[in-house]
Amino acid sequence: MKIDILTLFPEAFAPLKTSILGRAEKDEILKFNIVNIRDFSKDKHKKCDDYPFGGSAGMLMMVQPLYDAIKSVYKRGSKIIFPSPIGQKFSVPVAQKLSKCKHLIFVCGHYEGVDERIFELFPIQQISIGDYVLTGGELPAMVIIDTVARFIDGVISKDSLTSESFSNGLLEEPQYTRPQEFMGLKVPDVLISGNHAEVEKWRKEKRLERTKALRKDLLNTK
Repeated sequence: MKIDILTLFPEAFAPLKTSILGRAEKDEILKFNIVNIRDFSKDKHKKCDDYPFGGSAGMLMMVQPLYDAIKSVYKRGSKIIFPSPIGQKFSVPVAQKLSKCKHLIFVCGHYEGVDERIFELFPIQQISIGDYVLTGGELPAMVIIDTVARFIDGVISKDSLTSESFSNGLLEEPQYTRPQEFMGLKVPDVLISGNHAEVEKWRKEKRLERTKALRKDLLNTK
């Protein structure tokens, strides 16, 4: 999958070159291309924002640099994502659907938002990662990219996807590793018993127990 990221702050995406995503790019499963929107400004000072018509607090990103930046990478079949608090709520099903795309374009807003005309000029899907407002679209773009990437073959093992939180409608069970005892706290005996049937039974019980305690809303939707 190719992922183009349009932003005023390219340096914000350094984490994409590390850990699992960095390895996926090295293995040519993912390809990231960071585009600086300022490069498309026609202003001699590379200005990309201005005061909103009608008067309002803050500044808006101008339509011209955004339009030219998107046009430089957009092709037929490209999926354009704009992280926004007014967008569709992000979820596992949304991430799974996006993982089937061959080309994603992320447009990162900043300041008080962007000129509304950009949504009339391109088919842009707005996605919200939660009911709160951030200073820019860079962080939510990385959240969406990281989540989507995990559903692409070869990025992580399929076993990890089937046992994690939300994969089966429940939260993931507690997990442990060495040492078996630390500061008086022991790993549950069942996990070191070697009895796979009992281990799986314990895991199912703990998933349900944790979901009831922390996210009852997930059970109400079943």
